[in-house]
Amino acid sequence: MRHLAYVLVLAGCLGAALWLEPVLRVNVFRRWRRLVLTVVPVAVVFVLWDLGAIAAGHWHFDPAQTTGVVFPGGLPLDEVLFFLVVPVCAILGFEAVRAVLRKPAGDE
Repeated sequence: MRHLAYVLVLAGCLGAALWLEPVLRVNVFRRWRRLVLTVVPVAVVFVLWDLGAIAAGHWHFDPAQTTGVVFPGGLPLDEVLFFLVVPVCAILGFEAVRAVLRKPAGDE
């Protein structure tokens, strides 16, 4: 079970944030193009950053705590998921606060 530690933490983050979508009607997933255009470019930058750090020997991952699926360059799937899951959770949290405070979004 230890090899799923990283993924389980990410699942916990998602579990803590996903309920905000239907309960507070934050509409993050309804505006999926905006979400993709926000998350993907940042994820690409951090993936490249991690690949550079791995190549330089500054960063590594404990294979006992990851799924074992590793992309070229030594980047585990778990880390790529981190770069997608955590921003989505942050956006859900931000939009939830905005919804509760009744602050309009920039496009409304």
